[in-house]
Amino acid sequence: MQTIHLNEKNLSYWQKRSKENVIALGFFDGIHKGHQKVIRAAAEVARKRNVDLTVMSFFPHPKTVLSDGKITFNYLMPLEEKAETLQSLGVDRFYIVKFDRNFASLSPGEFIDTYLLKLGTFHAVVGYDFSYGKKGAGHVGRMKDDSFGKLEVTKVDRVEHLGQKISSTRIRNTIAEGQVEDLPTLMGRFYEVKGRIINNRIISVESCYMLPGDGVYEVTIKSVHDIFYTQVVVNQTRGVFSIMDKRLKQGLDDGEISITWRKNISKKIIFDYS
Repeated sequence: MQTIHLNEKNLSYWQKRSKENVIALGFFDGIHKGHQKVIRAAAEVARKRNVDLTVMSFFPHPKTVLSDGKITFNYLMPLEEKAETLQSLGVDRFYIVKFDRNFASLSPGEFIDTYLLKLGTFHAVVGYDFSYGKKGAGHVGRMKDDSFGKLEVTKVDRVEHLGQKISSTRIRNTIAEGQVEDLPTLMGRFYEVKGRIINNRIISVESCYMLPGDGVYEVTIKSVHDIFYTQVVVNQTRGVFSIMDKRLKQGLDDGEISITWRKNISKKIIFDYS
């Protein structure tokens, strides 16, 4: 898969090198079940038409840019991990569009022409609530008109669980509340973060990840050489968590580790090995 960071300076370069493609559009933070449905729908069209499958996402989050940095955003996965997940879904090309004030000022028609048609897109697949253009004025119902009939459009209906929409916001709230065992039904997998052991059994998580709420959790910790099933204590105030098993540190490397969150045992900090 080719990953391309797209901006005003290199846009014309990639427009000249574009090929016919079907595109899935969205922010796709966490690539949850709703996102997967959009991407798979686009993949099916691309397969039938024998063209490349492209995904276009945006970074940083529009809320951060439009608030002049006053609103910070907790991402469910960093861009590198997002790219790896998209590759596993069969995506051929991944555009990461730089979201800045100039991009935000594009009219809906300008976005369609500049970032879709001129990049070889003839069919766009989007979620039912996708918006684009200045102040989000564009919506799925007008995409064909904004392209003067040049763009085919597929709308993917919302995906629900227990009568509620599966969304990145819902997943963030679920993580914040510590209900990590509910995440596979929303994301299609357990929540995973990366971090490092910084002192004794204390683990620091990379800043791009969310930590679950305070409490005790069952987790899987994977290092370069080993996989451990253990329990950890989260202290959100300090932005770290502790391994409860005193013997485990001896088997862990000082390098990067991944932590898969499986179950909340208690929402109270029962032990603190810090």
